[in-house]
Amino acid sequence: MKMKKLFILALVAFGFASCDNFLEVESPSKYDDEYIFTKTSEIERALNGVYAQLLNGNTYGNYYLANLCLNSDVDMWASGTETATDDSYRRFDSTPLGSAGSKAWNAAYMGVEYANNFIAQLEQSTIYNNEDEDIQAQLDQMMGEAKVLRAIFFHDLVVLWGDVPFSLTPTSEADNNEALLLPVTDRTEIHKQLIDDLKEASEKMKFASEIENGVERISKEAAWTMIARMALTAGGYSLRPDTANPKNYGTMERPSNYKEFYQTAMEYAKKVIDSGTHTLGKAYNKVFIDECNYIVTSNDDPIFEIPFAKNSTGSVGYIHGPSGAVYEGATVAPNIWGASNGGACLSAFYRFFFDEADKRRDFVNGLWDYTYDGIPNLRNHLTVRNNKWSKFWGPSMGVESAGNTGINYPLMRYADVLLMYAEAANEINEGPTAEAIEALKQVRMRAFGDAAKVDEYVATVQGSKEDFLKAVLDERKLEFAGENMRWRDLVRNNLYSEVLFYSFLRYFGVSESMASGSDYTEMVSVYDGKDVDFYDNIPSRIYYKATTVDNDGVTHTNNNPQNVDIYPNTTLDVIEFYPNTLYVKETNTGQYTDYQYSDFFINSSWYDEAEGMPSTSVRYSFYGFMRTDVKGNIGIVKNGTLETINPTAVDVEQLPVVRYILPYPNDVIQRGGGVYKNYYGY
Repeated sequence: MKMKKLFILALVAFGFASCDNFLEVESPSKYDDEYIFTKTSEIERALNGVYAQLLNGNTYGNYYLANLCLNSDVDMWASGTETATDDSYRRFDSTPLGSAGSKAWNAAYMGVEYANNFIAQLEQSTIYNNEDEDIQAQLDQMMGEAKVLRAIFFHDLVVLWGDVPFSLTPTSEADNNEALLLPVTDRTEIHKQLIDDLKEASEKMKFASEIENGVERISKEAAWTMIARMALTAGGYSLRPDTANPKNYGTMERPSNYKEFYQTAMEYAKKVIDSGTHTLGKAYNKVFIDECNYIVTSNDDPIFEIPFAKNSTGSVGYIHGPSGAVYEGATVAPNIWGASNGGACLSAFYRFFFDEADKRRDFVNGLWDYTYDGIPNLRNHLTVRNNKWSKFWGPSMGVESAGNTGINYPLMRYADVLLMYAEAANEINEGPTAEAIEALKQVRMRAFGDAAKVDEYVATVQGSKEDFLKAVLDERKLEFAGENMRWRDLVRNNLYSEVLFYSFLRYFGVSESMASGSDYTEMVSVYDGKDVDFYDNIPSRIYYKATTVDNDGVTHTNNNPQNVDIYPNTTLDVIEFYPNTLYVKETNTGQYTDYQYSDFFINSSWYDEAEGMPSTSVRYSFYGFMRTDVKGNIGIVKNGTLETINPTAVDVEQLPVVRYILPYPNDVIQRGGGVYKNYYGY
């Protein structure tokens, strides 16, 4: 907790308001750098000011996870809005006027400026290049931390906005205002410079076990992980602009030398693995439950956790987990946890991607919310809660509390390193190596705990490069819900259009099928590797027991299991489902007389009976890529135009691109005097 308190002080000392424009950042150098950069204690305080920028509500404090975790077959935000909006980035329909996107842009560049200033001042300080080896080692470690932080901010800018203004020099050293108008730099060159920078800096850094605050600070392993992440992104596909016609959405391309980046990703992921400093020793659910209880472990899955401070920063566990209603601004015992938003949701179909023996399935997929007085209510909607984190899983912050949970966010995990290694090695070697197979097995073994079952599965996916890549991406799909990974994985492998095409049809087809039958459920079932009639036979009626259920005059009480391995909150009541009713269709023949039931897919959120078609939320949640017209005909968006299609006749290899890239903020373009220009149809 010491680290978090230091960050609170940094927020006060260095300011935390977003700047109006990234070209007008209030430079930290306005403080007395000559004094700060002569004492290691003050230098560490200045470094805390760089870290503090990660806590900003417009980056990881909230916005990245709540608004920029884009829709896919995993993470999902349902929206029934029938027109394009300024800030609906998750469904790909934003306009250049989105003020929220501008805030995120400015906050990221504020982080860059703080890091650039710290690095420049430390390099120029009289204390640097110190004859005392211990002091120099301390300074080298802090220098490395600042460079990794800078790479994190720039990496997010590149992933979200593509080619962006780039400089490793603080604005305080610019000679004039024109020098502040940084040229737009190609994303591959940005990643290359950042990777080279971290390669050098990481060699002088310390392992997490050697740092006082462990994984709440950036370690050597975190630097290596960041190199691997950037290299894999740089070597993968991304949406490139059509500079000859800015109205076109662009094309998906990867660099001609992409294998060089995959080689780097493989090498640096292997460094983390070979260091032996991290394992997957904890059970999957325990990793996240511990974070909700402010328990930090520096030798397990987390490699770097953003250290939010309770009652001060961070919305992890507020935007995740069950929603919690309040009455007159508070909750009532036994619900002592206050309000919870729960808005960072998952696809209603996510649970069907898991093997029934996968321990992640029932932990992550949350199917009920809480009233102000702690009564659980079935979540009968197009999305389910992401129960990976929740303020309900930890100590109460008070009945009037809301966000600012202080729950750490694991920006880097060892499971990610293992799967990045497997993906890169498979690409470099044109098929899986023994070490790549072992890396996949480690992640899967934690999820199942059954070596024979894991070996049997892996034997079926290691036969070709294509099969193994699919297995790795499937494992990432099951492992990283809510961690802003899935859409990035799909972009990198040029699979986003294909997956969104089937994601739309999965919703649309099941909604139709539950009402009167659909032409699309069979094709989606086949795509998902299931029996052809799978989506025609998922349970539409779910039988469950709530806290107190009165059927035929008999009251039944459902007690909390008092076991965090079953449900992390041991106080609040839970919902008990009839065995397997969430996964197998059951017919009410009278044997469930002590259970309530709900028709899960046939309700207003799924189907509009008055219109005789799926609801607007089904039709418009992928608005900027695929939706219906006003008559209900399915269409796909190509360069801004909705073209009616027959989904059963579509060649998925010819699908248009997903416009996931965000527009440069309007104020940046206006103040740039023609230096900056939007593409991608904005």
